[in-house]
Order: sequence, then structure tokens, then C-alpha cells
Amino acid sequence: MRALPVGDRALLVEVSTDEEAQALHADLLRRRAEGSLSVREIVPAARTVLLDGLDDPAGLAARLTTSKLPPAPARAQEVVEIRVRYDGPDLAAVAGHWDVSPQEVARIHAAAEFRVAFCGFAPGFGYLTGLPARYGVPRHATPRTTVPAGSVGLAGPYTGVYPRSSPGGWQLIGTTDAVLWDHARVPAALLSPGTPVRFVPVES
Repeated sequence: MRALPVGDRALLVEVSTDEEAQALHADLLRRRAEGSLSVREIVPAARTVLLDGLDDPAGLAARLTTSKLPPAPARAQEVVEIRVRYDGPDLAAVAGHWDVSPQEVARIHAAAEFRVAFCGFAPGFGYLTGLPARYGVPRHATPRTTVPAGSVGLAGPYTGVYPRSSPGGWQLIGTTDAVLWDHARVPAALLSPGTPVRFVPVES
């Protein structure tokens, strides 16, 4: 673990894997909730966690880098179910990468237990982990100029759902009517770091 100063009151903590980033994020949230850590924002990413609004960044950096990272605790959070039609334009290509049929891609994907590792790219977009490493797929060499909202895609080890129409290079395997970001909803984002997610197949 390495802690790098960012300005006067922030730290960027680097770890080796996304699992460690999730465990660190959970531990920092726990510390803040119990009052042993004063911090304004805790923002996880793939292999980093940013802490902003610290009173003593150097002191916290020293403590973090000399302590053992605990495993991520089991979460009792309710599972978010996302109904998906496995009808994406890249379904056959993903089936080729996996050496299975398109129907088997849908079965494998829907059977996985996903969790939001971190959020980014666009408001409401969560990077979900849960597929075994052997099912990682490459991004498109040339991104599409427009990916429709609700597209379910794969890239590397992650699954994601596009919350709005935007350019994108992920392999699109399905579509959903779920609303990932809604200003009128509290919270506006359907998904947040740590949220467990299950994809439920529906007929096209």
C-alpha cells in the first residue's frame, strides 16, 4: 500500500488489486462512521482510494502504510436486480471470445454475483466485478460514437450499464430499461460502490 499526498488535505492511496481497493474503501467508511476518521470524501477507483478533506494527511498516510489491510466485511446490503435482454450487437463476438454459444453467454453472465467496485465515466455508471477472470474481453479498438442508454457492456474484468447515450468502446451484450441516474430520485444513482447486483434475463 502506498499513500501519495494530493494538495494540502488529500491522499491518494494505491493498492495492488481491485479487491484490496474495495476492502480499503469499506474499512475507511467504517472508520468514518465510528468517528475514528475525519474525512470529507472517500472515493474508490480500480486500485486506488482518494481521501479528501483530511486534517492530518501525513499522519494518516503513516498509519495506513504500516497497518494491515483487513478483508472486506460481508455486506447485508439489498441486491439490486437489473432486468436485461441479452440482445446486444456484440453478443456473438463475446461468445466467440469465450468459445461458447450466445445463449451460454447470457446464462454465465446472469449467474454471476456482481458488486459495484467503483463509479465513474458518467453519473450513475458503475464498474461491476463478479465474472471470473477467464471471461474478460477487450474493448473495441475503435469506440462507437454513440452507445444507447441502457446498454449492458463488458470490458476487461468489468460489466457496466450505460446510464445515458454516449460514446463507448465496451462489448455490448444486452439492454435494460433500468434507470441508472435520475435527478428526481434520492439517491440519484441506482448503483454505488459496494452495491451487490444481479442481472435477470428477460425475453427480447
